[in-house]
Amino acid sequence: MGKKELQSCKEIGMLIRKLRKRQGITQAQLAGLAHTGIRFIGDLENGKETCHVGKMLRVLFALGVDIHIYSPYDKD
Repeated sequence: MGKKELQSCKEIGMLIRKLRKRQGITQAQLAGLAHTGIRFIGDLENGKETCHVGKMLRVLFALGVDIHIYSPYDKD
């Protein structure tokens, strides 16, 4: 899929929904893979800003997503 610059919960949610559908899995299946509830997956995909970061990371891991954080202040 390549690099994506995501700057909002809504953008993260849209990406998660796109990846889930591309992989042909349901929200219920993703919830099972990520050990979360179906409601959490729905909230996450809808960009709910109060979603638990730890659970979101489990969902992204279940979808096979690598996360890279870049800062303009990095010297590397």
